[in-house]
Amino acid sequence: MMRKIPAFCGSPDHPGFGRSSEIHRRSFIAGTAAATATAFAADMGGVDCFAQPSYADELKRDQKRVILLWLAGGASQLETWDPKPGRATGGPFRSIATSVPGVRISELMPKMAANLHRHTAILRSLNTRNGDHGGASELMLRGRRDDATLHYPDLGAMIARELGRADSSVPDYVAFYSETEGRRSSLQGPGFLGSRYAPIQLFEDPIPADLRRLEEITDVDHQDRERLRRLLSDRFVRNRGSNTVNSHNTAYDRVRGLMSSEHLFDIEREPQQVRDLYGPTRFGQQCLVARRLVEAGVPFVRVARAWWDSHGQNFETHLELVTELDHVMNVLLDDLQQRGLLEHTLVITVGEFGRTPQINASLGRDHFASAWSCSLSGCGIKPGAVYGASDPDGLTVVDGEMGAGDLFATIFHAVGLDPEKEYHVGARPVPLADPGTRIIQDVLA
Repeated sequence: MMRKIPAFCGSPDHPGFGRSSEIHRRSFIAGTAAATATAFAADMGGVDCFAQPSYADELKRDQKRVILLWLAGGASQLETWDPKPGRATGGPFRSIATSVPGVRISELMPKMAANLHRHTAILRSLNTRNGDHGGASELMLRGRRDDATLHYPDLGAMIARELGRADSSVPDYVAFYSETEGRRSSLQGPGFLGSRYAPIQLFEDPIPADLRRLEEITDVDHQDRERLRRLLSDRFVRNRGSNTVNSHNTAYDRVRGLMSSEHLFDIEREPQQVRDLYGPTRFGQQCLVARRLVEAGVPFVRVARAWWDSHGQNFETHLELVTELDHVMNVLLDDLQQRGLLEHTLVITVGEFGRTPQINASLGRDHFASAWSCSLSGCGIKPGAVYGASDPDGLTVVDGEMGAGDLFATIFHAVGLDPEKEYHVGARPVPLADPGTRIIQDVLA
């Protein structure tokens, strides 16, 4: 006996689903097969296009990406990019010469020192005036503070919005944060851009949860369910313009893409030699995943290394963390360069603030936002450039003072975006970078 799918509500708000639109079982089966034959031509196990040289070459040639190495808690500029040896504020570590004549950095970073001329610029004159973890994280992840009527997007959401590809099946924005300390401060997001540009947040497992198809659902059933959903959506949207349904279909397409992207998070697919280069630490492994992601076309990846908040035992903390940063950052930059990706990938190394030049009674350094440092490497950056300066004790900026907005304007320019480009929230224009900020041309190629 021929069965019919019941009609929908019959309301004039839903034309096309009255009695004349009842779906014949046989025609439904034929329709589903024809409607989505191409949508599931490949199974969900892998994104085969990433293995095709022509697609990989196109990504390398055209698409810009960003990796943010987020030093959560606030790394010390004096034990990294702006040492002050021999001063009362200098601490026990020496400075060493770099491959750029006249430029010296902490002895804890010998690998970056040897390769500074190849890929990295240093900015030594940040004055961001906020020493609170939450407020400073908001500032350094968004480039400005929220106002009373507007919640701004963070850098990752803006990069995802501007550099993401509409036809891409990979994520637009992935964020790693593995520690408990400071996690709340890192939870920025898409603000007024909306949930489409929210990050995939990974806290423990390096592979996103719930990407795999449930074992009790066969691949055929999984595909048939999608065909049914697609057919019903297509029938519903026929003869009406519906941004909501189109957005719904786009969301499902993105989910299918995410499911097929699972392998990108699996470093077991990398040769053992490459895994050994990055090292066994979680930070190293996450940076390897970040390289895999940007190579596949993900526009923005944030890898947080916590916890740099060294109010006590600053020098022991930085001996461990800076040594790891020096190794992993250098390997990441070399790996990107050897793969032809670095000229299209900007790597930012920054936290929410620096640390006080004064050493406290616990042999620690406290929060300090008046004269601190960060680095930019790769895409659009002049290798070996050094911008700005602090005084001999590191207490104040004496040359080239810059704020978070200036850093953001420079980042946008480096990846080919106009910092003055405007979004419109209602009738309100909102530029990418905070109004009145400037591009730091000295560090741009």
